[in-house]
Amino acid sequence: MAFYVYIVANRRNGAIYVGSTDNISERVYQHKTKAFPGFTARYGCDQLVWYETHETRENAFLRERRIKDWRRSWKILLIEEANPTWADLYETLNG
Repeated sequence: MAFYVYIVANRRNGAIYVGSTDNISERVYQHKTKAFPGFTARYGCDQLVWYETHETRENAFLRERRIKDWRRSWKILLIEEANPTWADLYETLNG
């Protein structure tokens, strides 16, 4: 089983949200459909712009916490190193 840390955004250089999950396809779908009230629903953060895989839930959670503590500019660099156009990666997920 894989665990993920991910970033969703509402547009390039817009609002961003960092999260972790064990089912990235389902979780991003929840962001897209605004299944839960909160930050991502309020600001329309529904584009998966970055993610990475971890072997354990604990590692994913620790990485999420570290990234959440980063400066915004570092988060943007992380996204742009892997996804310079801020393309929505949701359609590239395999399940």
